[in-house]
Amino acid sequence: MTVTRTLLLGAAALGTVVLSGCGTTTAPAPAPVQVTAAPPTSSSSQASAPSGSASAASSAPASAAVPGPVATESNPPGDIPDNQAYVAYTPSGTTISVKVPEGWARSTTGKITVFTDKLNRIEIQTATATSAPTTASVTSADVPRLQAKVPKFASPRVVAVSRTAGPVVLLTYQGDSAVDPVTGKVVRDAFERYSYFRAGTRVDLTLSGPVSADNVDPWRTVSNSLRWTP
Repeated sequence: MTVTRTLLLGAAALGTVVLSGCGTTTAPAPAPVQVTAAPPTSSSSQASAPSGSASAASSAPASAAVPGPVATESNPPGDIPDNQAYVAYTPSGTTISVKVPEGWARSTTGKITVFTDKLNRIEIQTATATSAPTTASVTSADVPRLQAKVPKFASPRVVAVSRTAGPVVLLTYQGDSAVDPVTGKVVRDAFERYSYFRAGTRVDLTLSGPVSADNVDPWRTVSNSLRWTP
């Protein structure tokens, strides 16, 4: 807004009188002088600054450094944790007890009970038998049967070993797992198959997991846990 103030300097205000020799002569009044005041500066226009200016950037708080996630221990696929808990399990209608990892999924079909967790598997199969298995009988009968059943069966090895329940026959071999219904992938598995016998009952305990996994201790815990109940 422009404010205009006009100062009129008239003859009466100045009272300038020029005297001549013959009489009194009045000087003509000077022209009015107009003074224009400068417009006031808006405080809002002084405060505003273009976006991205140095003043706007300096007013933004500095971002605090965010620490990265703490690295966690990673085991190879199929490794059973060292702190895994075990619980005793007795298949229905049997006289045995076996410790299996707690929390694993269980399924039963006839005289075969299977426990699974991710890539690992435990199978307990009971059957009546007239004699105890031997390295010769497992080599001549069990190996060919498994070879026809397990995809890409390879590297069979049959030995006699001792466990808490007594002497057993151990068959180790490799083979492909079943196709994963979710991922469609196949895992190369290592198998340990322990054959126990007592009083006309045979138990085949098969433990399997990826060949890259280190489950020596967990598999020994399970195979050593088998007990014959009265």
